[in-house]
Amino acid sequence: MKDTAKILLVDDEPGMLRYIRTLLEVDDYKVETASTGEEAVALVQKGLQPSLVLLDLLMPGIDGLQTLEQLRQLQPGVKVVILSCVGETKKVVQAMRLGAHDYITKPFQKTELDTVIDQCLGNNQPGVSGEIEELADDVFFVAASPVMRKLRSEAALVANVDIPVLMLGESGTGKEVMARLIHKLSPRAHRTFLKVNCAAVPADLLESELFGYEAGAFTGANHPKPGKFELCNKGTILLDEIGEMPTTLQAKLLHILQDGQFSRLGSRSVIKADVRILAATNINIPEALATKRLREDLYYRLNAFTLQVPPLRDRKEEIPILLKHFMARQSERFARPPLPLSPELLQACVNYSWPGNLRELSNFVKRYLVLGDEKLAINELKPKGDGSGAQFDPAANHAAPNGSGGGLKSLSRSAKDEAEAQAIAKALDETNWNRKQAAALLQISYKALLYKIRQYGLAQAKGHQKLSAGA
Repeated sequence: MKDTAKILLVDDEPGMLRYIRTLLEVDDYKVETASTGEEAVALVQKGLQPSLVLLDLLMPGIDGLQTLEQLRQLQPGVKVVILSCVGETKKVVQAMRLGAHDYITKPFQKTELDTVIDQCLGNNQPGVSGEIEELADDVFFVAASPVMRKLRSEAALVANVDIPVLMLGESGTGKEVMARLIHKLSPRAHRTFLKVNCAAVPADLLESELFGYEAGAFTGANHPKPGKFELCNKGTILLDEIGEMPTTLQAKLLHILQDGQFSRLGSRSVIKADVRILAATNINIPEALATKRLREDLYYRLNAFTLQVPPLRDRKEEIPILLKHFMARQSERFARPPLPLSPELLQACVNYSWPGNLRELSNFVKRYLVLGDEKLAINELKPKGDGSGAQFDPAANHAAPNGSGGGLKSLSRSAKDEAEAQAIAKALDETNWNRKQAAALLQISYKALLYKIRQYGLAQAKGHQKLSAGA
């Protein structure tokens, strides 16, 4: 790659330009230089097609941000690395939102530059393990794929800017992990981190949970109680499943984002709240805005910066690392020796789509460790029914198991799954696909219903568009 890669270097400081050019040419890269943004844009307009652009952020004339926009318009696929100085964090965040691939802070060592270039140009050797970053008990971050390394860079950037961050992605992808990573990398790292699951707390209790209450605010309120925002002062709060928050509470949350103030239930006094707000959801945002399920003004407040956490099927290179890590954690927890991960098992795991993402992978390792049957574990990952994956189609007619194994147990499990899927589909139809009402009707938790919907592929089978890909 090095002998063919062409790098466009843009910097208005002659000394820095010569220094970086020397570092690049030592590694046999072909280097074109420009001392202004206008000059860089002109080179690309004349036909230059760089593999990578190293772009200084602060320059006379058109600055790095304007240059980045124009370069991306001319060559949408070009990878751009921002060269910034300490204290330019907000501009770097803007650059990342405009499409910059990564950034590096001046002054830097050659090894730092080499690492960023290798990641951008794909020079990393296959099989290299990603680093496991411990964040809390049973919470860790793995960046073994380009998309997750970029996500790690974006999290590091936005952590230093005290703005709300909205994390989007399917259920189980690790949105809470991203929130904890941002908190750890932020100036608030030594302060409190609290998570509130807006879907797990009943709507009529969520307001008192978040904002607290005074004695006598309602029946049973014998003593005043501080809410999460008070307890989390100077710290970070994660509002998980923000799309499930009642719209009346969304208005109060918007007030905190705007003014940094709120009142306890039953109180007229105002409390100031210095809290970094992070939010996460797996809902379909455009649909939620159109149906007024999510307030538009709140969304634009929360959407100061967005992190899209990809599903596990889009970062399969991380599966072997995650398997080994989960196996080590679970074996320690259950006081059992770790089981081997054979090539056959690893391949089966890589081939599987993991609709439940990291949560499903962790549970798979737990079952394998407890049962100790590799053949059973591999069979669990094999496609079922129509071959479209391990998801179950409730409308399909399931034949009796063949001679490949399973017998009565397999038949019993298939019948149970079909009956369960039909019962869930019926409840969803009866409630017009209101998942909360359906969960109450079925007497299961909301989270369990979401998992079952995904497990049986009910959203696709019914053709409903009310469920997002992560619902």
